[in-house]
Amino acid sequence: MTGKNQTVILEFLLIGPPIKSELRDQFYALFLVMYVTTVVGNLLIIILIRLNLHLHTPMYLFLSNLSFSDLCFSSVTMPKLLQNMQSQVPSIPYAGCLTQMYFFLFFGDLESFLLVAMAYDRYVAICFPLHYGTIMSPKLCLSLVVLSWVLTMFHAMLHTLLMARFNMKMGNQSVISEFLLLGLPIEPEQQDLFYALFLAMYVTTVLGNLLIVILIRLDSRLHTPMYLFLSNLSFSDLCFSSVTMPKLLQNMQSQVPSIPYAGCLAQMYFFLLFADLESFLLVAMAYDRYVAICFPLHYTIIMSPKLCLSLVVLSWVLTTFISLLHTLLMARLSFCADNVIPHFFCDMSALLKLACSDIQINEMVIFLLGGLVIIVPFLLIFLSYARIVSSILKVPSARGIRKAFSTCGSHLS
Repeated sequence: MTGKNQTVILEFLLIGPPIKSELRDQFYALFLVMYVTTVVGNLLIIILIRLNLHLHTPMYLFLSNLSFSDLCFSSVTMPKLLQNMQSQVPSIPYAGCLTQMYFFLFFGDLESFLLVAMAYDRYVAICFPLHYGTIMSPKLCLSLVVLSWVLTMFHAMLHTLLMARFNMKMGNQSVISEFLLLGLPIEPEQQDLFYALFLAMYVTTVLGNLLIVILIRLDSRLHTPMYLFLSNLSFSDLCFSSVTMPKLLQNMQSQVPSIPYAGCLAQMYFFLLFADLESFLLVAMAYDRYVAICFPLHYTIIMSPKLCLSLVVLSWVLTTFISLLHTLLMARLSFCADNVIPHFFCDMSALLKLACSDIQINEMVIFLLGGLVIIVPFLLIFLSYARIVSSILKVPSARGIRKAFSTCGSHLS
């Protein structure tokens, strides 16, 4: 913790383009027309590709993603520019500035990766025309799109968190540069014993989940919807453990169990990301078992590869933005005096208690999104298994009941 006396900056002033006051209305109309044209044009491309079956090819898959990225990229800056051109005070809040920077980097970088994928698609189409259908398979195309989104997401997040660690301060307030993690209430003489226990648990968790992921990957018989969800769940559980356990083990051997401010925000982000991801994946697995037992004859049609991949991608995207929202709202808060967290990781509720600025927005968002992340998945899982049990009880033979229950084994375990 540093003890500098500084004042907190809550917003920035955006000077905007150097436009003369008498030309402001003309430029406002010009920028508005450009923005509307960009939005409508890209929306039209996406809708046409979606509706026309002849355009369901790798090239147009990349093009539709590029159009969506360009639409979002324009929407990151242009609405705020247009608003500020009509405002007397062209300001942007601190959290809003970080959010804008994140999405500007995210969609800017995404366009670069998608252009690479499109270039590779044209290269294969022209240089290997006879093998085009084999090389540019739907699986590879979706993998390239998902990889582009994931890489740019983490790249933009890294820059945002590094920017958030710079405390925008100026005058009369102590700045927190690190937090102290009190850890678990363990007696000193039992420290080594618990260290060995936690290390063994962590290694077992990592190896067990890695083994599941590798086995599902290698065994073609396990390339089914249920095991797609299970492999993602195992990967999520592996990452979830790796967010907190290594730091806990390090701090148990350290004289000063501290974590930097940026490291604390990063830990909170990934903790929320993988915790929420597990909830959504469990919903997908419950739906998969519901379809398998209640509609067995239509299972392969309903649980198509496209739907399964869509459920996985949707789970990742939703949890990414939920955890990002919480992290950016946390980054806008000021931490003035106390920097001791009575936990072994950067828990969001513990950080809110240490904040010396208004946390009403944070609490409201936690309340609203808590329903989406906790209550809704719980209800969906409960309803799915209620329907499953109801269907199983209608099966006349004991063998049929055992078979139906066995299909839920991997989820229940």
